[in-house]
Amino acid sequence: MFGVNIVRKIILSADSTCDLSESLKQKYGVNTYPLHVILGEKEYKDGVDISALDIYSAYEKHNILPKTSAINVNEYLDYFKDWVDQGYSVIHFNIAASLSSSYQNCCIAAKELGNVYPVDSCNLSTGIGLLILEAAEMIERGMEPEDIVSEIENKRTKVHASFVLDTLEFLYAGGRCSALAALGANILNIKPCIEVDNTSGMMKVGKKYRGPLNKVLKKYTVDKLTEHDNLKLDRVFITHSGISEEMINIVRRTIEETAEFKEILITQAGCTVSSHCGPNTLGVLFMTE
Repeated sequence: MFGVNIVRKIILSADSTCDLSESLKQKYGVNTYPLHVILGEKEYKDGVDISALDIYSAYEKHNILPKTSAINVNEYLDYFKDWVDQGYSVIHFNIAASLSSSYQNCCIAAKELGNVYPVDSCNLSTGIGLLILEAAEMIERGMEPEDIVSEIENKRTKVHASFVLDTLEFLYAGGRCSALAALGANILNIKPCIEVDNTSGMMKVGKKYRGPLNKVLKKYTVDKLTEHDNLKLDRVFITHSGISEEMINIVRRTIEETAEFKEILITQAGCTVSSHCGPNTLGVLFMTE
């Protein structure tokens, strides 16, 4: 079984922002803890009692977007304590420290409990997920927690995460771009690529595509996969915030035509990506050697 090494007693864990599907979490033995999502007067748990569809519905009906808040120290203490008391070591992956205080809070809890190893992923969504699956394979090989964390930290800059946005409406509503930029993008049919800086986890605007979404996604996929001549061909993620099967299949076929990945994994993004980027957002996320 992936994720829990019975002999060395290692638990693999992550914030909900890793955006791994339930089937992947089960296969690799990944435990997750939800970030908080505040929508209007109510607080929810990311991926537990709120989804991307709920966010889009709230925006459409009430013109409100959620805010996310970090997992606090006491939550981490309660979450890890039973495992630590049973003699397990816990390797826990956090969303980039530059994006949330979850990592800092996790470090405080880890220092108090011992045998908890927080990892600043310097990433988000399945950019974190790629590192988690690498760690699961290391656990399976019998590596020690300290060595796994060290190896993962060396691999962070090998993760390439980006997304194409169909609309800037949600970035504008969340105060992350100007009304003029949003209007201009809409009029000119511009679909920007948002990239993750894999040394910090910060977001930046990459290439700006123009045209219908099906053609943009095909061009974006080819661009990203041909930027590098040393692709790690174990797996690639197609992660989306809610998009048609037609668009997913276009991207899947484009990947198959461009590179020989052993696995093409499809997941739907949770509330963090969805609330910032809006519907029809799609990313191709992979690693290099």
